[in-house]
Amino acid sequence: MIEQFNFDMRLIFAILNGKVSAAINRKLSRNFRQNGMEITPEQWTVLIFLWEKDGVTQQELCNATFKDKPSMTRLIDNMERQHLVVRISDKKDRRTNQIHLTKDGRELETKARRVANQTLKEALKGVKLEELSVGQELLKKIFFNIKD
Repeated sequence: MIEQFNFDMRLIFAILNGKVSAAINRKLSRNFRQNGMEITPEQWTVLIFLWEKDGVTQQELCNATFKDKPSMTRLIDNMERQHLVVRISDKKDRRTNQIHLTKDGRELETKARRVANQTLKEALKGVKLEELSVGQELLKKIFFNIKD
C-alpha cells in the first residue's frame, strides 16, 4: 500500500526526526530573548503545564512533556536557579517533591504566552486550518504507531 506513494525520503525523515520542531524551538528561543525573557522552549513546556496545574510531581511533568527523569531534574534545577519554580517536599512522602511556580514564574505567563502565540503565527503563516488539522491527525497517527 505505501509503495504507491512517491515519497521524498529525505524530506519525510527530516520532518519526522525533528527538523521542524528544532526550527520552531530556535525561533521561539530567539523571540523570548528579544522580549527580555531568558527561558528556553523546554522551560516553556514546563511553565505551560504549571500555569494550568501548579504543585505537581516531577513525574507528572515528565509524563506531560515526554522528558526522562534526568532531563527533567536538570530542567527544574535550572528553573530553580532562575527563581521560576521551587521544589517543596511532599508531606506524605518525603521522597517526592512538588514543583511550584514562584511569583516570578507566575508573572511570566502573560508575556510568554503572547510571544509563543506570535511565534506560532509566524510558523503557521500560509497554512490553512484544514491543512493544520490534517497534519495534526497524521502526526498523531504516526506517533501512536511507533510510541513505546
